[in-house]
Amino acid sequence: MDKDLIIKEEADYLVLNKPAGVLVHGIFDKYGSKHAEEVLTDWIIKDYPEIADVGDKPQERPGVVHRLDRETSGVLLVAKNQEAFLRLKDLFKTNMIKKEYLALVFGEVKENKGVIDKPISIKNGTVKRTVFKGKMPREAITYFEVIQRYVQEEESYTLLRVLPKTGRTHQIRVHLSSIGNNIVGDKLYGKKGTILNLDRHFLHAEKISFNYNGEEKEYTAKLPTDLENILNSLTEKEEAE
Repeated sequence: MDKDLIIKEEADYLVLNKPAGVLVHGIFDKYGSKHAEEVLTDWIIKDYPEIADVGDKPQERPGVVHRLDRETSGVLLVAKNQEAFLRLKDLFKTNMIKKEYLALVFGEVKENKGVIDKPISIKNGTVKRTVFKGKMPREAITYFEVIQRYVQEEESYTLLRVLPKTGRTHQIRVHLSSIGNNIVGDKLYGKKGTILNLDRHFLHAEKISFNYNGEEKEYTAKLPTDLENILNSLTEKEEAE
């Protein structure tokens, strides 16, 4: 595994900077066979073979206590032993881990701060999630705050800091889409095609913080160059005083 992906190696877990375009763990068919695509856990096991036995389904997702979508980059925790896995899993389950994301969305978000409190369910007949009627609805809460508003030709954009209180699949993407501010580059819940020469969605897990064994922990992943370049190409909107 590329050592540049390691933000910090702790005694009980790894803190990684997941690159965009890579799945966290493998996809398995109904017969238990893994698809040929190489994934992040494959890289991890090569350097940390002991992690192969860690987790609730170690043969499928060794050490994985939470996921990031394929196109999402940023901070990811991987447990190095079973005790750490159970402890971290419980922290996530009880919402004791604070996660902060950066998202560039279409449109000018008027409110400087806000909260989206809408249950998320599985859209009937698809793998997509929705805030409308679907299967297995679950509580989902997302806080956001505006970092910067931009203009580019006739289009407006807003850079948000997003703090999901819960951790549902595609939660940030679905919630921002539900208020009319799709994430730039999100082809599943937003506009199709290449936007701003970006071949991924603009969502980055910037920071994660929690208390572990009585000690406050905080880890940060710098915004990747491709996303930084997008921001530099936009014109910051002057705010009225």
